[in-house]
This record gives sequence, C-alpha cells and structure tokens, in this order.
Amino acid sequence: MARHQRELPFIIRGSAIQGRGAFAIHQIRKGTRVIEYLGERISHEEAEERYPDDEMERHHTFLFSVDEETVIDGGREGNEASLINHSCDPNCEAVDEDGRIFIEAMRTIYPGEELTYDYNFELEDEHDEEARALYPCACGADNCRGTILVEKEEEPEPARKEPRKTRRKR
Repeated sequence: MARHQRELPFIIRGSAIQGRGAFAIHQIRKGTRVIEYLGERISHEEAEERYPDDEMERHHTFLFSVDEETVIDGGREGNEASLINHSCDPNCEAVDEDGRIFIEAMRTIYPGEELTYDYNFELEDEHDEEARALYPCACGADNCRGTILVEKEEEPEPARKEPRKTRRKR
C-alpha cells in the first residue's frame, strides 16, 4: 500500500470505529494536506460490477466518486488513504482538486488521535431504513447520525459540492 513520497504523519493500526484506521504520530496542523486518495480510476459501471451490493455481506467504502464518469477504487492500486475511517464529527475533509482527491486536516490533530472524515456516502436509491442499516456508523461522536449515508438533497444542485464516497445501484 505504501505509494507515497514522503513520510506520512500517521500510522495504520486497529480502530474502534472500523477495522484499521489512521492515527496521528505527531501534531498535524489545520489545513495540512495529509494524503492523496489513490486507486485505480474506473467507471461507475465497473465499480458496480466489482462490488455488487446484493451479493455482499457488508458494504465496501473504498470507492470515491470523482465525477459522473470516474470512480477511484482505493481497494486496487490504492494507498493508506483508503483506511481513514468515517466520522460524523470529523477532523479531516476530502478536497477535490482537478479530479484528484486529497484528505486535509480541518483542525489541529494531536498525536494518537484517529484521522477521520465524513464519507458523505450517497446511494443512487432512496436512503430508507434498510439502506441505513446496511451502511451503519460506529464513530461514537455525540452528533453521530447512525449511518455513513448523507442526507439526500431534494433537488440536485447544478454546481458540484464536496467529493463523496458513492455507490450506484441498478
């Protein structure tokens, strides 16, 4: 997984949120670009073929939607960024810069603290109770919404908002 040119400001180890996570090894200042989210760039259709929801025991969150045509599959050719967990009260955010996704610190992060960002996970279908149960959140934040799913907009906005992890369903 190590496809970086400089030493990372975090290590990967077991997480109380989910599986493994990224933990700061020294102070990371607000505004620091921590890591680029890397992986194979594929179409939304290819992502659906690789990770069909109806055949999985649990969801996969290695997919990052870049635009209407492109998804980054962090599970293939990815790096440590794919192991940064979701939180409803994150200390990092995903930033899109010309189709590249970077994880940046939203506030100062202290040694030992887990790096997290809000996945803003969105399904093409409705976010009903069944969907919320398939995509649970275990961040433990006071403001935890109980799911990694973001509230769907009533009317799609013409301008693109922040990058988000996504899944299309047939």
